[in-house]
This record gives sequence, C-alpha cells and structure tokens, in this order.
Amino acid sequence: MTKPDTGGLESMLLLIREGRLEEFISQATELEPADLADVFAALDDAERLNLVRQLPVALSSQGLIEMSEEEHPEETLAALDSAQAADIVEELEDDDAADILGELSPDEQARILAEVEDPEDVERLLRYDEETAGGRMTGHLVVVGDRLTVGEALASIRDQAEEVDEFNQAFVADGEGRLVGVLTFRALVVSPPAKRVAEVMEDADVTVGPEVDQEQVARLMARYNVPSIAVVDADDRLLGRVTFDDVIDVVEAETTEDLLRFGGVSADEELGASWGTAVRSRLPWLSLNLLTAFLAASVVMVFKDTISRTIALAAWMPIIAGMGGNAGTQALAVTVRRLALGQIPVNKSLRVIGKEIAVGATNGFAIGLAVGTVAFLTGQGVLLGVVVFLAMVGNNVVAGFAGAFIPIVLDRVKVDPAIASSVFVTTLTDIIGFALLLGLAGSLLL
Repeated sequence: MTKPDTGGLESMLLLIREGRLEEFISQATELEPADLADVFAALDDAERLNLVRQLPVALSSQGLIEMSEEEHPEETLAALDSAQAADIVEELEDDDAADILGELSPDEQARILAEVEDPEDVERLLRYDEETAGGRMTGHLVVVGDRLTVGEALASIRDQAEEVDEFNQAFVADGEGRLVGVLTFRALVVSPPAKRVAEVMEDADVTVGPEVDQEQVARLMARYNVPSIAVVDADDRLLGRVTFDDVIDVVEAETTEDLLRFGGVSADEELGASWGTAVRSRLPWLSLNLLTAFLAASVVMVFKDTISRTIALAAWMPIIAGMGGNAGTQALAVTVRRLALGQIPVNKSLRVIGKEIAVGATNGFAIGLAVGTVAFLTGQGVLLGVVVFLAMVGNNVVAGFAGAFIPIVLDRVKVDPAIASSVFVTTLTDIIGFALLLGLAGSLLL
C-alpha cells in the first residue's frame, strides 16, 4: 500500500475531474483506506457522490467509512439509491455499518436496511446508544466450545476465519453461550491437540455490559492491556467484542471533546464548522463569562475609594488575579484529567484537594515573595510589599482549592467538570484576588 503526499492527492483529484476513472481505480486500490478517505474528503459533495456511484463497492465502502464524522459520509450514503447504499453497507463490518447508519434518520435507516440481505446484526447494534460498549461492539468474533479439544478448536477457528476478517484471540463459551474463558493463539500453538480447551484457556476476567460507556471500555482495555474486550449480557452470554481500533477512535473523540469543553467551547461544535456555527456555539459561554466578569468588577467598585487613595494598587490587581487564574487552571487541568481517567475515587477526594492547596500555598509564597520584593524595591513601601505578598499567597491557596474542589464536586453531581469548572474557577480567583489585595490595602495602608 502507498500513501499519497500532497502532490499525490492532487493528482488523484485531477484524475477524477478529468474523468479518467480507470486510472483512478487502479491507483486507488493501492491506497490505504484512510488515505482514500482523504481523497473523498477533498471533493465537494456533488463530486463525491458522483464518484461513489461509479466506483466498485469495495473502494466506496473503504473510503466512506474512514472519513471523519465531520465530513458527513452518511450524507453521501443517503444520497445513493437504496440498492447501491445497501451494497456498501453489506461490504462493511457490522459495527462500521451501524456507525454510519446511526447518523441517519430512522426512515433513511429503514430504507437502506430493507435492501440489505441479512440486516439483523446491524439492526441489533443500532438499538444501543452509539457511545456505549453495545454501540461500539462487533458481533463478528471467533467462539469455540469449552468441551472441544485444542485440535478441534483449531479446525473450528479455521472455518470461522472465513467470516471474521481480523481477530487475535478466540472466546470460549459453554453450551448455553455463556462466556467462560479466552483462548490465546499461544495456547493453541503450544498445547497438545488432544488437550481440552478448558484446560488451556485463560479466565475471562475483563468483560463489560452493552450499556457501559465507551470511555470506561477504553480505560479497561488500556489498564489490562487486552486486544479486545468481550461484551456480555446480564447472564454472561456473549454478545460481541470491542476491538482496540475502536478504542483508538474513542480516545481521540473523547480527548477532542474534553479539550473543546475545557476551552469553553461546546463539544457539539465540529472542528470544521462554519463561522456561523462557531458563533452560535461559543457566544453563550462568552456571555456567561461576561456575567462572571461583572461580579469581579463589582468587587473593585466596592473598594473604589481604596484604589483612588493608593493608585499603585491598580498596577498589582491584574497581576494578583492573573497569577491566581493561571494557578487555578493548572490545578483544574490536572484534576479534570484524573477524573477522566477514573483516578479519583470518593475516598481520595480530600487528599487530592489537600495536595492542590499545599501546591498553591508553596507556589504562592515563592511568587508572592518575588512580587512583594519588587513592590518594595520600586519605592512603593514595605507595607504595600506585604499586602501584595499576602494577597498573592492567599489567592494561590484559593486557586489550588478551587481547581480541585470544583471539578470533583461537579463530577459527583453528574455535571461535566471539563465544560463547567473553568468559569467558576477563574471567577473565584478574580473575586478573591481583588478582595484580598484591596481589603488588605484598606486595613494596612489607610
């Protein structure tokens, strides 16, 4: 397989636009599916639809399923006639077919599935939420009976391999379809053919139910370093498996979502969205930030007499608030990440908060000593240096506390800490920073 560089991509597009379809197909068969998807994505909607209508089903399916969700490959699929769309769906793995069909309306799904020869597997997956183990799993897996010998299991695996394209282990089930173990290829190779599968299999310790969130599935696979994880029902009957390539997609999607939310951007905003969509997504959060900024400004108004009598305070206000905001953001980023990885159980919450308070106090002391010294050396007086020092220490302590406490509390009450925490943390550090600096100044300097 070859990978097109920028020039190669342009040459592929040129072949399409000049109508040299046979040359395009010849070169496209040498591309990795992800690289073919780049070619599809570079076309406008009409060009892509026209191309898909003319390509062999194998190429069309590879290109469409590897396109990102933001490129909306499902719209191209829906624009095809029912028979051709069904051919593409039949070419896909059941989980991939469910992924692309899941983006369509129920009516469009029904129209296409009506032409699919065996739609049951895909229909079953479509019943699950797309962000759960059930929505991510594939029903295509290799299963052997626990009463077989190793030799019989090998023969069974060879037969099943004709239907399952990729697999790196076999699941072992009893006579009622309940999962009882996992059979590695190493065990198959080194074990005598006459030995029973039940004697050489490993326990199926890591399983999930179909309703488990996809992020939790990804965590389990990373923690236990397994290539796939079995999905079972309440009676331990095997429903399917989630594979590592699906987990990579999950990690990318969840990381992107968390990053957008942490920046105060709705996770619904696509990275390639138009400016109008971006405005509608971001303006509500900017408006909320404006309201919190008014709160901080109101603190300044309360102490306007203090500022008017000690003008030098105006120079230190943004420094105190800004450093507190940065310290709070650092604590917030670490805490949100640990929450996302499931590393803060309830019994460790106080320890995490205490650690961030200690970090804030230590950093605040060091930074406060530096800025207090600067205030003194610039001729603003010893007392002003003390005020700046104390305000910096106090605001950094508050920043450490807020950066840990707020996301933990939000997580406990089932509010996404990535999207809501930053507004509260920055508001609190602004308010406390201004109040400490101006309040201390009013007490010590006037």
